[in-house]
Amino acid sequence: MDIREKNLLGGGENIVEMEDLDEEDFAFSKSSAADAEFDAVIGSIEDIIMDDVFQQLQQSFMEKYYQEFDDTEENKLIYTPIFNEYIDLLEKHLEQQLVERIPGFSMSAFTQSLKQHKDEVSGDIFDMLLTFTDFMAFKEMFIDYRAEREGRGLDLSDGLVVRSLSCVAPSSLPTSTTVGPQ
Repeated sequence: MDIREKNLLGGGENIVEMEDLDEEDFAFSKSSAADAEFDAVIGSIEDIIMDDVFQQLQQSFMEKYYQEFDDTEENKLIYTPIFNEYIDLLEKHLEQQLVERIPGFSMSAFTQSLKQHKDEVSGDIFDMLLTFTDFMAFKEMFIDYRAEREGRGLDLSDGLVVRSLSCVAPSSLPTSTTVGPQ
């Protein structure tokens, strides 16, 4: 705190004015232009994968091939061309949409940036992006889809307990109680 005395009145009376000259510390975001660009790409990816066109492409692709996938350690030879077709169809659609929405977008630059920011990406988005590069994530997606289609999905109903919140019926309560000898 800095105190300055000012002679504001001509009669020798001084007014003491206090000024706070200490600098205040503010928390500024240290995000760079690259971080902002990464965030914009992730936001666009969220929009694209939630779009009906992308959802329909993925749904019809999975519907076409889900019966080929078995929940076993062994990988069938047919999985490779299905994986490649998936990448050609959905990754190319995603990239095309990103190029249209973000001027100068580069998938290879984004892939490098994704490696640096992988902890910042929500699980669902990261898992979906992983299906383009990680065959096991792709296979797991199909196995889960098949289990769901065949009614073998995760069933949590065994852990559910249903209880009535309504009052106990008056007829089930005792009508009178007797205390002491009768």
